[in-house]
Amino acid sequence: MIDRIPFGRTGHTSSRVLFGAATLGAMKQDRADATLAKLDHFGINHIDVAASYGEAELRLAPFLKTRRDDFFLATKTGLRTKDEAAKQLRASLARMEVEQIDLIQMHNLTKESEWDIAMGPGGALEALIEARDEGLVRFIGVTGHGTYAPVMHTQSLQAFEFDSILTPYNYTMIQNPQYVEDFDALYELCQSRGVAMQTIKAIALRRWREDDPEKHFSWYKPIREPEALKRAVDFVLSRPGLFLNTTSDASLLDSVFTAADGPIETPDQFALAADAETLGMEPLFVRDVSDDVQVSAG
Repeated sequence: MIDRIPFGRTGHTSSRVLFGAATLGAMKQDRADATLAKLDHFGINHIDVAASYGEAELRLAPFLKTRRDDFFLATKTGLRTKDEAAKQLRASLARMEVEQIDLIQMHNLTKESEWDIAMGPGGALEALIEARDEGLVRFIGVTGHGTYAPVMHTQSLQAFEFDSILTPYNYTMIQNPQYVEDFDALYELCQSRGVAMQTIKAIALRRWREDDPEKHFSWYKPIREPEALKRAVDFVLSRPGLFLNTTSDASLLDSVFTAADGPIETPDQFALAADAETLGMEPLFVRDVSDDVQVSAG
């Protein structure tokens, strides 16, 4: 069984691997059901979805009808104004057919202009606080892609007591000294305040290229080589307190779960460097060059 640790100060003990339900977004219901059936085998008890993940919230509904109390349930809104976010949150509740969500997150809040709207008067944060007061949600978090995510999350935590954050973390990302500095500062802040720290893109290899022949099951090309994938998972989970959100590529779910289910060891830096060179790994995000998610890539 995959290890479980406290999810920040929420009082919930979550599996260190969180099921990223984006993988359900384009699935038929029967395949979604089969995918969700794997969670018990590995002890996964935390589901992370978003309103923007295709049909994922709808695919969760039948499963949650009988299993709601067994899982910490998180979703996200990418809308920035109070009225829009409130409406989308209620739509998420209706789509999943649940009365309460454990965690609502402001999705990819990494641009100053959007931050000012979401965090200001009449912004999304007001809607989420009201939803918490109404009992529709229990906790509030913030997520981000790109190289600015850690520093923007630090700014967010200085403005409001968020219960969780989510940011990219893998070997290629920490080759950027500025990202390391920002990530480490955020890590220390989260550790000191009891803020749950989720990570994404653990097994990202690079962005897709036009001449890549493979089918695209996620917007980035993932690591598939078993030993390298194991080292990528260990790289994240060997750092105390971090959670790993799974890839949207369903074909790799078993590989990630199995890697996390085995002994976790701090990977040898030379082996990680060799993986990067041999597999042609590249950072998904380069500051001020490619900081956004390449949605059109698959």
